[in-house]
Amino acid sequence: MNKINFSPITALLAALIMSIQAVRADDAVQNPCTGPSALLALLDRPTVSDSACVVQYGQAVLEAGYQHANLTGTGGGTADNFPEAELRFGLPGHNEFVLLPPNDNLQQVPGSPHLQGFSATTVGIKHELGYTKHWLGAVESLFTLPSGSPAFGSRGTGVAFNGIVDYAPSNNTGISLQLGVTSQTNPALAGGGRFTSVNPDITFTWLPLWNLQFYGEVYGQSRTGPGLGSGFDADGGVQYLLTPYCKVDLEEDVRLSGNLGGFTHYFGAGMGFLF
Repeated sequence: MNKINFSPITALLAALIMSIQAVRADDAVQNPCTGPSALLALLDRPTVSDSACVVQYGQAVLEAGYQHANLTGTGGGTADNFPEAELRFGLPGHNEFVLLPPNDNLQQVPGSPHLQGFSATTVGIKHELGYTKHWLGAVESLFTLPSGSPAFGSRGTGVAFNGIVDYAPSNNTGISLQLGVTSQTNPALAGGGRFTSVNPDITFTWLPLWNLQFYGEVYGQSRTGPGLGSGFDADGGVQYLLTPYCKVDLEEDVRLSGNLGGFTHYFGAGMGFLF
């Protein structure tokens, strides 16, 4: 398998983050994370990448969803997971605290016993670097606790460091670049081995109406497991604001190469709330 050179992507993202200057409160540039459509920019789901926006101090966001996937392998099978919950709380200094509680997972493969159990718990901190008329940048650290079931949990502590840059070519289009480095362990039943990966992600968004947004995303990992090569997937979907404080979404994801996530494709749906 050909090796992928991530150094140009790393250099580009680092340069963009370093070039973003924080905006003073008296500047005329509107905060891209506020306004009537803010929830569409603020929520992490259903994209794999995280938003560059942080939750404003004194506010909180709740996200939840459901996924149904068709698995790779000769036996095929399906996997379901929910509630895909995420809680984010705004902190002073353009920071937020994030909590991802365990998901309940059910995996059914013909000829094999059904597997059911919980994924690991993850906590993290995100810091918004600042914004201009067209740019927004953030950095985040995530920590996966050694928790969850033997089939779906994390045998050891996992860490992730992400840089996120958003670029808005116009008032209704956006491009998001995320580059992360992770060190994580497989579930105990999968051997519990540790591996390190570089994870690029690019997302395109289009907002034809103030309350309606479409997105497309390509993402990958340089390693999908101990001793394994790279994997890439693509997803797309639609997000709709029922109110400025409540959003619903639909998504579909397909495998492009490798075995990232262990599925051929999946469908998902979810909601998000701003308090």
